[in-house]
Amino acid sequence: MSRAEVLPLTDEEESLARANGLTEKQIAWRRKQWKTLRGLAGQEYAEDAVSCFLASGECVFDMTAIEQAAAHAGRPMESQQNGRLVIWFPPNAGGDRKYIIGVDAAGGGCEGDYACAQVIERTMGLQCAELQGHFPPFELARRVAELGRVYGNALVAVERNNHGYGVLAHLKELHYENLFGQGGQEGWLTSVVTRPAMIENLAAVLVAQPELFHSPRLLGEMKTFVRHADGHAAATEGAHDDCVMAMAIALGARREDAGRGARKRALEMATLAMG
Repeated sequence: MSRAEVLPLTDEEESLARANGLTEKQIAWRRKQWKTLRGLAGQEYAEDAVSCFLASGECVFDMTAIEQAAAHAGRPMESQQNGRLVIWFPPNAGGDRKYIIGVDAAGGGCEGDYACAQVIERTMGLQCAELQGHFPPFELARRVAELGRVYGNALVAVERNNHGYGVLAHLKELHYENLFGQGGQEGWLTSVVTRPAMIENLAAVLVAQPELFHSPRLLGEMKTFVRHADGHAAATEGAHDDCVMAMAIALGARREDAGRGARKRALEMATLAMG
């Protein structure tokens, strides 16, 4: 195949060739498939994790809802810490709104998983801010405590699995006391029982109110969060799910906290009626 049959390359083709070491012959083959299959080419020959699982139909989250969320997502009002902290809605100046922060901890190594904290408004579940980075437990605790205080002493729900225990211990050392707890222990427990429920809760909120979500990082992770052959839902190989898990924790804590409030009010009313 002559060089003239392939070149000139488009910007997309040049990018693919550089990233994957493709030859001109391979680019020509790809060009032929895309010309023949047209709109079906991306489905038949997925070239990245997002395209692959869009095509597979195994994505846990509704793609239409993700696109609706992306269409409604506004530009952040502020970006701090070299983009690690992004803010769409700052804390309410009047102090009459309450907030919840869901935290997915990680080891902090530069090659490992990210840690993430999602800030939501307690009543609506609106995503207000997102913190993501390679933070060791102490550094994550420090940043979350600072963020929690900015958002009016927000209720902080830290996944207590693995590195989360360290984050919780450091939060206590930093005198941050407004911590979510379950079963007499501080923190959110993600288990084989709670994980499916928290993911389904997030999926349901996304479908019902896609306008609540604003983060491109979160929406991107949703696209590669898939149901594997054994039924386990998680990020596909090579992708991340820390933003998804932090948001699932935040919304799960919101739902559980609201249930506790309803039960408390019902008990108070019953006590008054009996008195």
